[in-house]
Amino acid sequence: MKKVAVYPGSFDPITQGHLDIIQRGARVFDHVVVAVLHNSQKKPLFTVEERVHLIREVTQEIGNVEVDHFEGLLVDYIHNRKATNVIRGLRAITDFEYELQFASMMKKLDVNIETLFMMTNNQYSFLSSGIVKEVAQYGGDVGNLVPAIVEEALKQKYMK
Repeated sequence: MKKVAVYPGSFDPITQGHLDIIQRGARVFDHVVVAVLHNSQKKPLFTVEERVHLIREVTQEIGNVEVDHFEGLLVDYIHNRKATNVIRGLRAITDFEYELQFASMMKKLDVNIETLFMMTNNQYSFLSSGIVKEVAQYGGDVGNLVPAIVEEALKQKYMK
């Protein structure tokens, strides 16, 4: 039986830290679905379609990665995808409390879903999409923080 994992997130935008987790998750699981969350409570910089496109571009060389989007409960999406695992990235100890609550709720909703925490590479431990957007908004160099296509997309967004 194939081991399928879902890596959910807003990915607004995808960073090198996210990409690191995707690449490593793809080595652990047979199939990884990067699932872009449509959260109506947030005002993202990129549309869901734009985020899906950017992620597909930067993961196209990873044969067992698929990019999709969803809204609603993650547990329902996981069931629909016939997955049994969730990948969550941890940057620092500050992430742990939220992620522990997330994993505990996931286990409460379905005891068969396992959450795998992956520590991000140390060079990305400070990195978040929010920081990237803030630096890019003011014309700062984000070239080593995001893939080149994402850097260009950020420039286009902030030139408007």
